[in-house]
Amino acid sequence: MLTSQLEIIKQGQDYLNLLPNNNNNANYREVFSPLFMSSAGAHMRHIIDHYLALITGLPLGKVDYDIRHRHSKVEQDPALALDKLSQISYWLNSLVNTDLTRALTLSTEVSVHEQKVQSVPTSLARELVFTGSHAVHHYAMIAQIAQHQGMELPSSFGIAPATATYLRKA
Repeated sequence: MLTSQLEIIKQGQDYLNLLPNNNNNANYREVFSPLFMSSAGAHMRHIIDHYLALITGLPLGKVDYDIRHRHSKVEQDPALALDKLSQISYWLNSLVNTDLTRALTLSTEVSVHEQKVQSVPTSLARELVFTGSHAVHHYAMIAQIAQHQGMELPSSFGIAPATATYLRKA
């Protein structure tokens, strides 16, 4: 579990390291409207926010992914995103298998029509499964943006583990 999380974080680091170092981080910040509503940077910030919610929430026993840092400098600067991913990687490396069973309460909004918050019991392992899957989902969107920018990414970038297994068998 922890190894797979580190692999997911490494994919994000690899993407950021492939970005051209010119045009004021244009590839990272560009929004291809109307095809996409967000930049690759916004997707990366969103991924990072979810991991940071886990890091912050674990000592409290409560995770709230709705606390986000929209329009932060992480969306604009790939170097800052790399730094945050390194922090997340460090945290993941500090965990041990017994940490995975730690009980947490997930607090999240559940309605688009009114503010309605639901709390449910969960564990660190379950939330790592979610944050990893969530990251891969957003990597897939980043891959589409990168394709429109003419960037070449590894074929496994943004591919879910189950999809990779299917493709290996095909």
